[in-house]
Amino acid sequence: QVQLVESGGGLVQAVGSLRLSCAASGRTFIWYRMGWFRQTPGKEREVVAAINWSTGGTYYADSVKGRFTITRDNAKNTVALQMNSLKPEDTAIYYCAADVSGWKYAYWGQGTQVTVSS
Repeated sequence: QVQLVESGGGLVQAVGSLRLSCAASGRTFIWYRMGWFRQTPGKEREVVAAINWSTGGTYYADSVKGRFTITRDNAKNTVALQMNSLKPEDTAIYYCAADVSGWKYAYWGQGTQVTVSS
């Protein structure tokens, strides 16, 4: 089974920065996508950023475009989310997810809390 472990969450002030990391382990022939999602109470989980594992193509939610950057290390099976110019509305539990089928994100990390104070 694929295992995902996030790290790097914490408490920061507005306009500050955090870097989240996700370490993936497990046997798989190919990684299609890895992404970062976030969830707050009363809201459904939303995609924040995603990266195509082979091409490096990226996707960003409009709310974070220009502030967040997703990167991957193919050799190490890790993905990072650099979060700059943080806003209080970025406060959420952030989850790392992996798509190893080309169809859906089937593997999820345990989540890491990001709290941005004003």
